[in-house]
Amino acid sequence: MILETFNISKTHQVKNRTVVAPMSRVSTALDGIPTPAMFDYYEKFARGGFGMIITEGLYTDTIASQSYPNQPGIVTPEQVAAWAAMVPEIKAHGALFIGQFMHGGGISQHHQHTLAPSAIQPLGKKMGSYGGGDGPFPFPAEMTIDDIKNIIAEHAASAKRAVQAGFDGIEIHAANGYLLDQFLTDYTNIRQDAYGGSIPNRFRIIAEIITAIKTAVPEGFIIGLRLSEGKVNNFTHRFPGGAATAKAILEEVKKADISYVHISGEGGSWESTGFYETGESFTGLAKQITGKPVIANGGLQEVSVAKRVLTEGHADLIALAKGALANPDWPQRVSKGEVIRPFERWMYTSL
Repeated sequence: MILETFNISKTHQVKNRTVVAPMSRVSTALDGIPTPAMFDYYEKFARGGFGMIITEGLYTDTIASQSYPNQPGIVTPEQVAAWAAMVPEIKAHGALFIGQFMHGGGISQHHQHTLAPSAIQPLGKKMGSYGGGDGPFPFPAEMTIDDIKNIIAEHAASAKRAVQAGFDGIEIHAANGYLLDQFLTDYTNIRQDAYGGSIPNRFRIIAEIITAIKTAVPEGFIIGLRLSEGKVNNFTHRFPGGAATAKAILEEVKKADISYVHISGEGGSWESTGFYETGESFTGLAKQITGKPVIANGGLQEVSVAKRVLTEGHADLIALAKGALANPDWPQRVSKGEVIRPFERWMYTSL
């Protein structure tokens, strides 16, 4: 089943069920332009047989979205041109290429003056290996309605630029503790307006971004959404209401009518973090409620686990991060029955 084709949208078929998960490599120059080393990095996965590749998070404006120094963007003409030169070579191997849109919000390590849903000190501390120093995050300013409108507009503008660059689609990063996840999370969003309080209100900015992007791109362009419970600054976070909270969020996702849902197992493996006391899985609920294709992510490099996720109906595709770094030819290894190499820490450094 891993090597079977799958229709991820009405207009796009994935040649197998394997996806390269987005991984921050902080490897551009300070101008955010993708480098030849980054081209080689992505092309290696395409050559290795992966059906779909999702870029690391791309910043969508030069005001507040950039999370890390040396993070790639999709804002300037030079950045777009560099992606446009890369995309055809990736797609020549038969892989779909998806650009992930990411706004750091209150946990940006690039900006000293950060924005967040509410003026609350972020948990945890900066990840020194990603640049921008270490220690606590800056205290963020609460976003105004104009700030929210600007972020929505910049996502739509960046979607147009992604089309121009030749991407097959984009993925909206609403996971792992970054800005849109900060809106979804009760302890980082204590707003009293239309963007805070209930889950529909906390999801509102995501819904409005999706609507804006739909008006900016041609029909058939893939629009995905990434969700998680764990966060880069709080790995053990789980929804306070468990499966009930997951279901409420996914009902909003269903209304948004996107192409696919990507569930990230941040802070652990899919097997250890993906299930609720009810026995239901976050990925399985996403399939059941939204009726859309679902990508599972988190410790799925073992072939037996990947097969279980697919055959038991928890997800339609599996995304590898560490497993892909150790085995950029993972799909080909599965096809040939070859040994899957274990991940080693040195594999995850700047390019």
